[in-house]
Amino acid sequence: MVSYSIEIKKSASKEIEKLPKLVLKRILSKIQSLSAEPRPHGCKKLTADEKYRVRVGGYRILYRIEDDKLIVYIVKVGHRKKIYD
Repeated sequence: MVSYSIEIKKSASKEIEKLPKLVLKRILSKIQSLSAEPRPHGCKKLTADEKYRVRVGGYRILYRIEDDKLIVYIVKVGHRKKIYD
């Protein structure tokens, strides 16, 4: 089974640091699971960009996949009300 590497954009890393502790563990677990399956059940491809989003409760993780390099780039993490601004 092929494993993707995870790279987190600097701005997304700062967003992750600001998350509430209760949600942080679930978000990090979901990000880690993207290395095994970058297109899990429930992920959606965004129409405007070449990005995907995955839900974790009321929060969203936006990411880009480069299949040729086997890399998942975490672009943005935040609450669903503010993520698409």
